Amino acid sequence: MLTVPKLEDMLKAGMHFGHRTNRWHPKMEQFIFTSKNGIYIIDLKKTQEKMLEAFEFMAKLVSEGKSILFVGTKNQVSEPLKKMAVEVGQPYIVGKWLGGYLTNFAVVKKSVKKYLDLIEKRDTGKLDKYTKKERLDFEREIKKLELRVGGLTMLNKMPDALFIWDIKEEETAVKEARQKNIPIIAICDTNVNPEEVTYPIPANDDSTKTIKLILASIRDAVLEGKKNVK
Repeated sequence: MLTVPKLEDMLKAGMHFGHRTNRWHPKMEQFIFTSKNGIYIIDLKKTQEKMLEAFEFMAKLVSEGKSILFVGTKNQVSEPLKKMAVEVGQPYIVGKWLGGYLTNFAVVKKSVKKYLDLIEKRDTGKLDKYTKKERLDFEREIKKLELRVGGLTMLNKMPDALFIWDIKEEETAVKEARQKNIPIIAICDTNVNPEEVTYPIPANDDSTKTIKLILASIRDAVLEGKKNVK
């Protein structure tokens, strides 16, 4: 059974606080309840509705054995997002989004292969025959590749959907997904255009309590989908 957070929990997490009224996108008006002290207040009942739509879509995808690529490179979201993606066995990008992740996927696959090969060689001792300096170079290469493609090792084809935290921050990801007709689920604060995504979830995109609450709900939705794998 899919559930969304209770209104009181959303309020406690500060999910309703949007941006200042002078930094808004008119297309977000439909999700704004009021403004208070120069700050927009998001209508959390609408957030619940949109969340349920997004969760149903995500659970359905996962139940069909499809993949959701989780993207969040902002400081406060990168670690919790990575942890959640690993828990539910889905790919993620929490380092810088490098142009071409979706539009040049063949190159990405090569980098993933190189990364996995190096890890395998290191773990089976095949790199031991090299000098200390060469081994250090390999370690640096592994670290660099881990940042770029470490979260994509289970992705053997293009993702079936993207979940994006903050579409202003991840402009390139949005652009590439739209170019490739990949559905986007995204957290949309009051300063972005929700029409750029397929499933917008209106919410504060900075509060750490909000991040925790939303990611926990997404984890439950994806695990629910996994239970029903066809």
